[in-house]
Amino acid sequence: MDLQHWLGRATHAIQDWADTFGPYRPHPSLQVDDDRFGAVFEEFTARLADNYPFFHPRYAGQMLKPPHPAAVVGHLTTMLINPNNHALDGGPATAAMEREAVARLATMFGYDTHLGHLTTSGTIANLEALFVARELHPGRGVAHSADAHYTHGRMCHVLGLTSHPVRTDDRGRMDLGALEDVLRTGEVGTVVLTTGTTGLGAVDPVHEVLPLAERHGVRVHVDAAYGGFFTLLAGAEGPEGLPPEPWRAIARADSIVVDPHKHGLQPYGCGAVLFRDPEVGRFYLHDSPYTYFTSTELHLGEISLECSRAGAAAAALWLTFQLLPPTPDGLGRVLAAGRRAALRWADLIEASDALELYQRPELDIITYFPAVAPATLTGIDAASARILADGMTGPDPVFVSTLRADRDSFAARHPGIVADADGARILRSVLMKPESEDHVEHLHNRLERLAGCA
Repeated sequence: MDLQHWLGRATHAIQDWADTFGPYRPHPSLQVDDDRFGAVFEEFTARLADNYPFFHPRYAGQMLKPPHPAAVVGHLTTMLINPNNHALDGGPATAAMEREAVARLATMFGYDTHLGHLTTSGTIANLEALFVARELHPGRGVAHSADAHYTHGRMCHVLGLTSHPVRTDDRGRMDLGALEDVLRTGEVGTVVLTTGTTGLGAVDPVHEVLPLAERHGVRVHVDAAYGGFFTLLAGAEGPEGLPPEPWRAIARADSIVVDPHKHGLQPYGCGAVLFRDPEVGRFYLHDSPYTYFTSTELHLGEISLECSRAGAAAAALWLTFQLLPPTPDGLGRVLAAGRRAALRWADLIEASDALELYQRPELDIITYFPAVAPATLTGIDAASARILADGMTGPDPVFVSTLRADRDSFAARHPGIVADADGARILRSVLMKPESEDHVEHLHNRLERLAGCA
């Protein structure tokens, strides 16, 4: 796509539409001449240079990448109108686009019926899911993996719920025995399962937890904010294929959260929450006498805790889905490249003398650490910190991140490491850009050189 061409077309298209309403005189208080703007714009673009190169495959640090050009065009074009998807009269076109895009997400997860909408983030989406869980099971808490995103503990506090962290196994997944111990107390009303933890990319065994949750009469919420789109690789042929069982089981969960601004190629912020039972919409009921008056059809603001939400986010997702739909042959091909990249790098690390694999990647997050002598947690921690800092400098920079692994987690995976500290930082790379597949060898060689200096 020629981004400059289509952005130019966008401004013309919106101006042609605006002209159908007749001319008007812009107010002088809003006028800014080009010379004045140019000076400020120069400073503005200079300050934006203080960013890491999220677009480049040499950046493999956090879960950051640029949106697809189609999403950029959809978002910026719609911003020229600036619709608000809270009420239908605030954004009739983009409200329809939101419903259609959310329906495609529901279909991707296997929901036959659903109630859902976009949110500004996975945090807000998870808040809404836990809010509904609280209304359905008042007085009962929430169990989640100890490696689940910190938002669950935080949102439990906001909602006045008790949070029950559950220990994980030696792959970072929720431990079923520990979960059953918690459920036997009768204090839990909802279990949160994570399909793709943000630290390790671990996938909780949804298919095994569902019957356990049913026996104890608790709801199941799936936090697929990071990993949700990987359901497109469930049962796929080739090295990128994932075991289908946990992904297929998501269709039986009570609610799901997914972030299109991660693997859905969207700009921030674009999250989504889905409920299998549309009847939970009753918990959102409220009245706004000046808002919901143009239609008897359900307004998106009537099924959302948020009020104003950018219609541009819905438009960008809708446009992207027309070109790269949430199907194995659409977005699935994008995720497959990152998954293959992670597996390839894992193989290289396993054959390396300078780096050691912390654990095999399940999705597209890879964790590893420098081989140090003597092999101690303090030595690994210091070497990882140095590699992180040194990697970002020099003529051939590489950008990774670190993850703190505690003593017990390290011992479960690498019992030969001397535990002379409570834990250690290890190196972590997120290969969510498909271009990473062609850059793995370069990343690996650069990290090996950095580790060799440790």
